[in-house]
Amino acid sequence: MNTDSHTYEQIEGRNAVLEALKSERVLDKVYIAKSDGGAQDRALSHIASTARAKGAVVSNVDRRRLDAMSLTHAHQGVIAIVPEFNYSTIPDILALAELRGEPPLVVICDEVTDPHNLGAIIRSAECAGAHGVIIPKRRSAGFSSSIVEKASAGAISHLPVARVANLNAAIKELKAAGLWITAAEGSSATTLWDCDFTLPTALVIGSEGEGLRQLVAENCDFKAAIPLKGKISSLNASNACAILLFEAIRQRYK
Repeated sequence: MNTDSHTYEQIEGRNAVLEALKSERVLDKVYIAKSDGGAQDRALSHIASTARAKGAVVSNVDRRRLDAMSLTHAHQGVIAIVPEFNYSTIPDILALAELRGEPPLVVICDEVTDPHNLGAIIRSAECAGAHGVIIPKRRSAGFSSSIVEKASAGAISHLPVARVANLNAAIKELKAAGLWITAAEGSSATTLWDCDFTLPTALVIGSEGEGLRQLVAENCDFKAAIPLKGKISSLNASNACAILLFEAIRQRYK
């Protein structure tokens, strides 16, 4: 969406809009579904009052208008219009780890193009207390898709996400800062239980169909497999990421 030469995006769904309101993101307009004759839904009333208090323009509109506006087809009665997402930088991510007094824990997405997967990865990373996510500018789902925001359940309003021109250069920058780079790789003889995630760590997650690109794989320090006991030979990207992240948390806080 483009208005008055500024680029805007929309956030859909109750949790995503609420998390945006809790964060420092600026909401320009919020569209709320009108009640169907009875009292307005309590959650929507709370969103409306909070948005007004934050300075957003709140409009009560017919649900059919929201249906027409919606990109996710799951707006849950609320759509917010926000300025284009402000990406962070790698130094921002490392600074957050230093501020918390924690060894960095970062997720690198190598061409994760499914917006549902990217959103779920960001959600898992934020829930696990990771310090940031790094995505490439090309061949990646971007935040112009409100599906990413909704799939993250609002986590992108709280977690730094850096978008870089060259993922291999980003890996080298992280290595120079003292991080060890571990890739999720199903064919590895090393399992996630063999890895020391108490060290400063970046976890690399490959694309849904192709996995890791060759040069990215070569630039990783370690490769770790998640043992699978069923007949299906792989997990999707977001599930694999969540398992690795929470193994890191188990090691760090046991």
